[in-house]
Parts: sequence; structure tokens; C-alpha cells
Amino acid sequence: MTYALFDEAGKFQAGRVMSDAESSVQVELDSGKRIKVKAANVLLRFEKPAPAELLAAAQRLAQEIDLDLAWEFAPADEFGFADLARDYFNAHAGIDQQAGALFALFDAPHYFRRAGKGRFRKASEETVKAALLGIERKKQLAAQIEAWAVEIAAGQCPPPVREQLYRILFKPDKNAPEYKAVVEAARRTQRSPLDLLQTAGAIDSPYQFHWRRFLFEQFPHGTGFPALAAPAIKDELPLAAVQAFSIDDSHTTEIDDALSVQGLGSGAVTFGVHIAAPGLAITPDSALDKLARSRLSTVYMPGWKLTMLPDEVVQTYTLTAGRDCPAVSVYFTLDEASLEVRGSETRLERVPIVSNLRHDQLDSVITEASLTGQAAADYAHAAELAFAFRLAQALKARREVVRGKPETFNRPDYNFKLDPHGAEPTGSERVSITTRQRGAPLDLIVAEAMILANSTWGGWLAELGVPGIYRSQASLMPGVKVRMGTRPAPHAGMGVPQYTWATSPLRRYVDLVNQWQIIACARHGRTAALAAAFKPKDAALFSIISGFDAAYGAYNDFQHGIERFWTLRWIEQNEWREIDAAVMKDGLVRALTLPLVFRVPGTEGFARGTHVRARITGIDLLTLDLHAQLLQRLDEPVTPDDSAADVDEEAETSGPLTLAIDVAEAGAETAAPVDRPAGDDAPGAP
Repeated sequence: MTYALFDEAGKFQAGRVMSDAESSVQVELDSGKRIKVKAANVLLRFEKPAPAELLAAAQRLAQEIDLDLAWEFAPADEFGFADLARDYFNAHAGIDQQAGALFALFDAPHYFRRAGKGRFRKASEETVKAALLGIERKKQLAAQIEAWAVEIAAGQCPPPVREQLYRILFKPDKNAPEYKAVVEAARRTQRSPLDLLQTAGAIDSPYQFHWRRFLFEQFPHGTGFPALAAPAIKDELPLAAVQAFSIDDSHTTEIDDALSVQGLGSGAVTFGVHIAAPGLAITPDSALDKLARSRLSTVYMPGWKLTMLPDEVVQTYTLTAGRDCPAVSVYFTLDEASLEVRGSETRLERVPIVSNLRHDQLDSVITEASLTGQAAADYAHAAELAFAFRLAQALKARREVVRGKPETFNRPDYNFKLDPHGAEPTGSERVSITTRQRGAPLDLIVAEAMILANSTWGGWLAELGVPGIYRSQASLMPGVKVRMGTRPAPHAGMGVPQYTWATSPLRRYVDLVNQWQIIACARHGRTAALAAAFKPKDAALFSIISGFDAAYGAYNDFQHGIERFWTLRWIEQNEWREIDAAVMKDGLVRALTLPLVFRVPGTEGFARGTHVRARITGIDLLTLDLHAQLLQRLDEPVTPDDSAADVDEEAETSGPLTLAIDVAEAGAETAAPVDRPAGDDAPGAP
């Protein structure tokens, strides 16, 4: 009985020869399966031992062969495996020894290169040395991965793994030994990598974890600025005959906008919106432009911010009281009685800023009653503010007609204050949370003025054939999002025919880009398209839109997440055990007095708006989860407000924790970034 050893797609098999043709052999394996083998693939024919015995003996002999010695014995030229067997074992090497030599040669490509079926050529000495060094390194690396995995599983985090924490969790190199060690430890312990690393001490502080994860993803090269001086504005700008004032929060350093009112009592009032003009000094492709484009926006968070531009540059162009500040101004001529806009004019000029009003200090003083004459108005710019408030109410009412529904602000804005304040937060600060009703008079004045300016400038750019970056919304139907593009289109949420962002050039890069275009229009009029920084269909504009959308969304997600962190810290610091909330949907509820959405099992069947009380059973500051159970139903459902001004519900449940490594059980929900409504440019708005 004849047997054959053959190579089948790189795998050696042996079986009984059933038939033998010139080009092929039919072989029956021990399993009973019959296969057709090319004659060229048959490497040995033998009568004994049995195929299974031969394969077992050959594998054993292959493990015993000293490859260094075999390499020394091997001929310099091409050779067959049987030749090496006779040189290595003896001149009468048997079938099992020949097969053993074949297996050893085949499994040692670093010593012997394959030259054909059963044919080999020994590698050069340099190749062998390099290969052996690589093999040794792999062994050492495997041993290191094993040692790290054992440490992590035992609750200790090796320093190299700690140093790569954020890369392992969020942007892993799956070939990196640190990643492999964490995955192996998670597999052995049947725990999520996040939980495992936290237990092992890799995460010292939940706040620092969220903060440094954000920096890792968005600021991999750090948050510092290079030493760049603010260029001087070379234009000879005329001095405006106005007394302008700004309205911002006390912590605002980037004062982008100011207002002025002229001609009260004359029947024709000129209402001015004055925007800081870094675009008159910072030029496209300059060092400061590249810096601003790399950041794209200021990043806001409780107690801290990362500005788009260095503070020294910001202070050069910000609208500080007591200075004549370069500005891009748009003046609206209004009928004082009807408040109809009769015309507008844009100017490049120096604007005297006489006051920086701070709404957090004045909200209780500058009230609707004082602005409408129902209470005393003992404050600066009382007449101008009263007119601006009346105008804002009229502008808002007109937009609401276009929107088809009123804007309502039933939920307040929440303000976070950290103590101590002024330095980069560590997560240990005492946090206070206060409320401020959206649509407060000063908010309304600024918001409507900026909407008017942005919409007007958007229309002017289109009229002169100069491209800009627009924001549009096709309708107020659920799910229809605000989009950015280079062509004007209606913004249903705002109720305006077109809308740009051009009033915050110190804080948002798209505003700076639009300011360059507006400056070209102010300088060149009908020929502005030829002189503008960006021409029609300019690919650079689309690139800016894409980059800004991604960065702004990431910054907003982080802001939502870190505000959620501080809300949970507030609950811990104040030792809350119960919390009242209103039902939203699918088990989600919204806290009545805190900016917090969380799940309460058992509320799934309740109508939207139903008030409930929940017991807090746990808080996880790492995953930003609040665990609660239903205590009682407090009242009947409240009719929900369906205003488009409400922020997206899902976004408020989100935290910043989304892991690239497979840790579904770590459980943090995520959502797309949300566009703010009409108050985009309200004081303090990001």
C-alpha cells in the first residue's frame, strides 16, 4: 500500500494513494475523505509508517532540529528538504526524518527562503541575525504584555499604560502593547476596560479624565499660544459721532459687539450695531489667521475657557470702554413711531465705547418695567435702552409672524460659578448654580440687534455677489436641522430670509471669515466680488464650513458634558437624596430646578409633562450617569411647550464619554450637537 505526503495550500497532509495519473493523484485521508492532488504537490511517497504516525513523528523531529546547525549544514545553492535531512541526520535519513526536515524548513522562513515545492535556499547571515533579533523582541513584547495584563487585572496600572490612557480608550492603536494588555486583562476579568482601569488607579479624577480626554482629542499639541503680536490696523478710519455701549457678562473678555442710538425724539432714529474689527488687521493666511483657523472657536465651560485668539490679541481689538475702537458698523434708519426699517448702511470706522454694561449686575435694575416707563430708570443709557427694547420687541414679533409660531423661553438658562474662581478648575471646587430666564430684557436687546445685523449683512453679501457662510433651516418640522452653506437661504427658526454669523469675530472663525467679506463690500461696493478674500465657489469656504462644524459640535458636546459633571457635583455637595422632575419620553425626565436630564424607570407610561419625584440611588462622575428610582407621581401632566427654542432633549442626556475601545457596558449616551435658537449672540451664549 502506497502513501503520499503532499502540500495543500501551505498545509501538509498525508493519505493513501487511490489512483495515480500523470498530472494528479487521488488520495484518501484517514477521515475517509478523498481529494485530488496535483502531482507537483506530492512531496514524498512511502509505504510505512501509516500517514498519521508519519505526521506525528515528523512534527516531533521538526521541533528537535537545531535551526542554527541546520543553517550551517545547508548548501549555499538551492536544495531540497531530503538533501538537508541526509546532511543533518545521516546519509540514509528515513521518511520520518525527511518529513521532519521539511516541516522545520517550512516553519523557519527567517533561516530558509522557499524556492518552490519542497525546495529552499538559505538566507544570508545578516537576514538571519535581523530575523532572530525581531523574534526575540516579539518574545519580550509578549512577555511585557502578559506582565502588564497581570498587573491591571490585579488592580495596578503600569505607568506606560497610564500614559497611554486616552489613546487606549478613545483612539487606540490596536497593535500597541499597552492596548493589548488592557484588552487581555479585560478578557480575563470579564470587566469593561474603563471599569478595570479606574479600579487600577489609572484615573485619578473624573473631572481631569473628562478635561484631558477633550484636550487629547481637540488640542493634541497643547492649549498654549505661540508668541504672536496683534498687527496694527493700517486704515485711516473716521471717528463715528456716537456714544456706544456693550452688554455682556462680567466675565466676558472678548467684547465683540456694541450698540448706539441717535436721533431720539426726531422721528427718524439711527440704530447702530458695532462689531469689533479684527478683520481689518488679521489677513487671510497670516500667522494669526492660521492660529484662529486651527481652533475655530472659543471653548466655554464653567469657570474656564480656551479662547480662539491669544488674550493679548483679543485685548487689542475688543470693544473696551474708554477707547475709540475700530469697528465694522451697520446703521439702521428707523421710523421712530412704527419702528419700520427704512434703510441700512455699513461703515468702517472708529467707535467711541463709553460703557461696558454687565447684565449679571444690571438684570435686576434694567427691567421691563423700567424700560417701559412703569418704574424709575436710574441708570446710564436709559433712553437708548428703552428704545432698543421697544425695537427688539417689534423685531421679535415680526420674526414670529414669519416663523408661524411665537418664541417662548419657559426654561431658564443656568449659570455655573466655581469657588475658588480664576484658575483652571481641578474638579474639587465648590459649585453654585443659578438661573436666569432666557429672553430677559437685556438678552432680548442684544439678541435681536445681532439677528438684525446678521440677516442684513447676509442679504447685502448676496446682493453684491460676494460669497459668505450662511446658516439656514428649511422648516420648523422636527428633525430639520440648521445647516451651514455658502448660499443664502431662509432660516425658519429665526424667521429671517437669510442669516450669517458675523457678529462674533473674536470668538468664532466663521464670523471672522464673513467679516473679511463684509469689509470688501464696504470698501469696494459693486466690485467687491473681485476684491473679496473668498471668491464664488471657493473650495476654501467649504473646507472652513466642514472644519468649523466638526470643531463647534465637539466643543458644544464637551460643554454640555462638563456642565453635567458640575450639576452632578452640585447634587453631591448639597447632599440631595430626592429630585423633582418632569417626564419627557421613554423613561427620560428633566429636573425642575437643575440643568439635568436622566432616566427614571417606571415613568415610561406617563404622559409628557407629568411631574414626578425620584430618589437618587447613585452618581457616577466618570460616565456622568445619575441613577434614580421613582418615588411618586406628583400631579397630572402639564401641557408641554413645543417651542423651537427648546434645546434638543437627547443632547441634554449626553456626556462626553464615548469610547473607541469596546466598552458598551460603560454606558454613556451620545447625541449630535444642538444649534441654539434666536439667542445665538445673546450675552454669554457660546
